[in-house]
Amino acid sequence: MSVTMEQRHRQRWMSVLAKAKPKDLEVLWDNLPQKPGWRTLRRPEVGMVMVRGRAGGTGVRFNLGEMTVTRCSVRLENGMTGHGYVSGRHKRHAELSAVVDALMQDPDCREDVRDGIIEPLSKMHDDAREAAAVKAGATKVDFFTVVRGDD
Repeated sequence: MSVTMEQRHRQRWMSVLAKAKPKDLEVLWDNLPQKPGWRTLRRPEVGMVMVRGRAGGTGVRFNLGEMTVTRCSVRLENGMTGHGYVSGRHKRHAELSAVVDALMQDPDCREDVRDGIIEPLSKMHDDAREAAAVKAGATKVDFFTVVRGDD
C-alpha cells in the first residue's frame, strides 16, 4: 500500500498539530484573520491507547505501555471534516487541531492556515528540539580508552 503525496502532507500537519503546545496553537488560532464556524461530530474525549515498540527498532513488536490521548472530530460550515488526536487531556487542543485539519484540507484556506499556523508551530518545535540538543550537548562527556602495553 503506497502513500500518496496528499496523505504525506496531511501526516505532516497532523504531526505538527499533535506536537504543538496547546498555548502556542491557541495564540496562532487567535491571530488567524478568518475563523470558520463548525459543529462537533465527536466531542473531545479522553481515552487510552497502547503504545507499541520494537526491540532494537526493527525487531519483534512489544507493548510498551498505555498513553492518555484526546480526540475530536468536527465538520466546518463548508462541509470539510477534520480530526484531532493529541497526547494528554487537553480537549481544546484536540478540538482546534481538528478544525485546523479540516481547514488544511480546503484548497481555498490551505495556504493561509499553513503560513499562519502550521509553519510557525513547526518552527517552534524545531527550535525547541535544537535548544534541547544544545543543552544536552553541553553536558556531553567523551570517553576514550587508553591502551596500555603489558610490560
